Amino acid sequence: MNIAYPIYKYITSGLFLAGFPFFWGYVRQTGRREDEIRQRLGYYPPGLPSRRAGTPNLWIHAVSVGEVKAAVPIIEALETMMPDAAFVLSTTTSRGQVLAREVFPANVSIVYAPVDYIGAVRRAFSAIAPDALVILETEIWPNLLVEAHRRGIQTAIVNGRVSARTIKNYLKIKPLVKETLECVDAFSMISAADAERVKRIGARRQKITVGGNSKFDFHPGECDASVTVRMRRLYNVTGDQPVIVAGSTRRSEERIVLDAFAKICQFFPDTLCIIAPRHIERVNLIADMVKDHGISYQFSSDLDGNGAMRNAPVVIIDTIGELQNTYSIAAITFCGGSLVPLGGQNVLEPARWAKPVLYGPSMEDFLDAKNLLEKSGGGIPVADGNELTEKLLFYLSHPEKAAHAGQMARRAVMQNRGASQRHARVIYELLNR
Repeated sequence: MNIAYPIYKYITSGLFLAGFPFFWGYVRQTGRREDEIRQRLGYYPPGLPSRRAGTPNLWIHAVSVGEVKAAVPIIEALETMMPDAAFVLSTTTSRGQVLAREVFPANVSIVYAPVDYIGAVRRAFSAIAPDALVILETEIWPNLLVEAHRRGIQTAIVNGRVSARTIKNYLKIKPLVKETLECVDAFSMISAADAERVKRIGARRQKITVGGNSKFDFHPGECDASVTVRMRRLYNVTGDQPVIVAGSTRRSEERIVLDAFAKICQFFPDTLCIIAPRHIERVNLIADMVKDHGISYQFSSDLDGNGAMRNAPVVIIDTIGELQNTYSIAAITFCGGSLVPLGGQNVLEPARWAKPVLYGPSMEDFLDAKNLLEKSGGGIPVADGNELTEKLLFYLSHPEKAAHAGQMARRAVMQNRGASQRHARVIYELLNR
């Protein structure tokens, strides 16, 4: 063992102990998020999980919404392979918690993951007592993984992803990362490029396999037509009214979208623009941007499809978990985090609804999905705001081409299913060595 991990453990312990009294005092005084904080410190409700004698108990960690969606089909596959298994799923974000409680049945225990402080991590392991720790994508937490290894718990990183953007940060602390990855028993990566990058930061080649992207297998309701009917009623969309959905937008992208929308309205004045920011705490800022353009808006939480009808040309989604269904009524979509250098967002959700997907040049975190959709003709890259406007106008003027691109996008998703089974098989074999 090199010196990197002991230094990390002592530094994180010191920082935690120094800051904890002030933080806990604030929580106790305000009462805000007290239950979440207790869980983040490793204090979980009694009886977690509802484990049956002699069955494997799996702790699945999915940091936020995207990882939760990747976890759903993997857990479904594991339940088929191990019908008596017990599952605890942890998330880091509240958005992940909300979605996890919506999509998983009651027999999957949902908790917050502990902070990477050794005391909290040890309490969490004692409470959950897992036979295996499975981390979705690539959350490399040294205390969590080293402690799992010390206790003899099997560990795996599945649906693993190391982007060209994030590897630069890992390489800066490679001694610590390499030592941490020595404690991981199996890596089931999304692509060959991800496999090569995780090897570069310290994973052993013989532990690495390539399984594909399990997000292709996430299919809530298989895009039920009744969802489209409900969304059209909610947003008061009639006839062939064109709808643009800009999903997971970040930073200044809303202003770029609104600039494009203002020009589009000169040719298609009845167009509806729905904006779903990646972080809903920005909705008031976005509302100010809309007002700056002289356009009226409504928040999605103010609509009910009956008494409170949508009548503004712009709707800002201000609730969690609504975007997936909203894609169902789009004529064309834009995927955010891509016109700013933030690596992009998940383009598979609109593709699953057979919608053409536009995105900017920064898609480093989703290259596999981007390349697949582009190859199919369902993914449409744009260089900047001007090209975004041009492409939107083109596809709104040629709805048959938009429909064809959307069908190609959906076909690409359907033809690339099966990754969740491969990732689940890695976990199953790890438990049955």
